Amino acid sequence: MKALSDLRIIEYANLASGPYCSKLMADLGAEVVKIEEPEVGDESRRTGPFPRDIPHHEKSGLFLYLNTNKLGVTLNARTSTGTRIFKELIRESDILVENNPPSVMKSLGLEYEVLREINPQLIMTSITPFGQNGPYRDYKGCDLISSQMGGVGYLTPARVKDRDREPPLRMGGRQSDFMAGVMAAVVTMSAVVGRQADGLGRHLDVSVCEAVASTMARDLAVYSYDKVLFGRRSGICYVYGALTCRDGYVQVHCPEYRHWRSFLDAMGNPPWADDELFKTHQSRTNNWHLLEPLISEWSRRLTKEEIYRILQGKGVACSPVNTAEEVLNSDHLAAREFFVDVDHCEAGRLKYPGSPCKFSQTPARINLAAPLLGEHNEQIYCCRLGYAKEDLVEMRKAGVI
Repeated sequence: MKALSDLRIIEYANLASGPYCSKLMADLGAEVVKIEEPEVGDESRRTGPFPRDIPHHEKSGLFLYLNTNKLGVTLNARTSTGTRIFKELIRESDILVENNPPSVMKSLGLEYEVLREINPQLIMTSITPFGQNGPYRDYKGCDLISSQMGGVGYLTPARVKDRDREPPLRMGGRQSDFMAGVMAAVVTMSAVVGRQADGLGRHLDVSVCEAVASTMARDLAVYSYDKVLFGRRSGICYVYGALTCRDGYVQVHCPEYRHWRSFLDAMGNPPWADDELFKTHQSRTNNWHLLEPLISEWSRRLTKEEIYRILQGKGVACSPVNTAEEVLNSDHLAAREFFVDVDHCEAGRLKYPGSPCKFSQTPARINLAAPLLGEHNEQIYCCRLGYAKEDLVEMRKAGVI
């Protein structure tokens, strides 16, 4: 028995935000049936990365990771038969997760107002770039656009030498979509709890842009109070940022004077430590161009691990800036059993990130590899909905599945 094993979820979503939302619940035991377009499938199947850089729709690393523990079916909801089958699936489900443009579900006749007539207890979680209403409702969006519209792009990178010459950078990966996926999973489970109290379903409207903006609490508050924009800081008022070392970088954070003194102690209290140029937060900010080379003279002689151990021992927040290889081979993550090996019939045996949460009684586990395109058509359509195998043949010919 897993934490969410009594929930049935339909996923009608592409790429990252919707699939990550339902993956979080699938790994905790919810049954997720993923609906994909016949022959085409989820867009992430064509996104990669791919083993040895050879594109293959069953071997995309992004798809494989986002769709563990899911059953996969193909269905063309734009056909009348596809629409009917979609509604049959909804009738016996608890949750629908979708991340289509707002106009799409309405054009298919599958908007919430229609689906709740079929299943009044349905929780429908819709994830879109800008939400279900507002002037930007129908605008196109992507991870890059969401991060910039939500304000995080203006802060990236956090520290620059010249704000006028160093423009904002795109955040790595698909962080905006993953943020939205996490928030969508949280509000979906909140709706499940609410339904236990009143028996009613809900339509949840999750905006990726707003998910990003919600992480800007400090910067939004400062501007609302004082009309001050932080932006990419051309100076810092304490030691903060990446320092070059012998084999890469370490990230150091010294927000208070006591941390600065501990940092100096770790460096052996160099002669310049008591120079008037570096006495206060503000003077260190103003003279960072002089201070940074002095610190780097020390840090460049040591490895990431050496600096990490020394500074942590002094109570200074510090971490190596790890590469993907170093994260994968981390002793700490190995001790936590974070990475797990998963066998896939096409992609083979690969290492996957596991759950970031540990449940004492009902741990999250990856029991199923990501589905092949249409792998569970017979299981869902025949065994569950009662269609005959001959029906599947005809529907396949008609482009329904």
